[in-house]
Amino acid sequence: MPRLAAPSPRGPAALGPYSHAIWAGDLLYCSGQTPIDPATNRLVEGDVETQTHRVFDNLQAVVEDAGLTMDHVVKCNVYLVDMADFPAMNRAYQARFAAPFPARTTVAVAGLPLGARVEIELVARKDQT
Repeated sequence: MPRLAAPSPRGPAALGPYSHAIWAGDLLYCSGQTPIDPATNRLVEGDVETQTHRVFDNLQAVVEDAGLTMDHVVKCNVYLVDMADFPAMNRAYQARFAAPFPARTTVAVAGLPLGARVEIELVARKDQT
């Protein structure tokens, strides 16, 4: 099956050779987003909670531009440069979803693009009709 891109005119410009998201059947695989402000293409300043909200703003734009909502999200992978940031990231995360929450993995990484403190990727699923 060929890749079917789901470009997002509202998402930040890609920092490399990748798509904002790819459809695979009824699943939308969203590339990891960092806290880049699409208006300036610069990293948002602030703590990890502020950065996490910007990441979710970016992801929400990608998901909505593909015709879905954040209620369609089934899985998130969160990457933090410092696990001490977990509680602050978690507050922002919890503000973006309602129970039942998507499945999630959170891991610590050595570094992220442009010095970001958080990156999140997700998978959303189109409703069965």
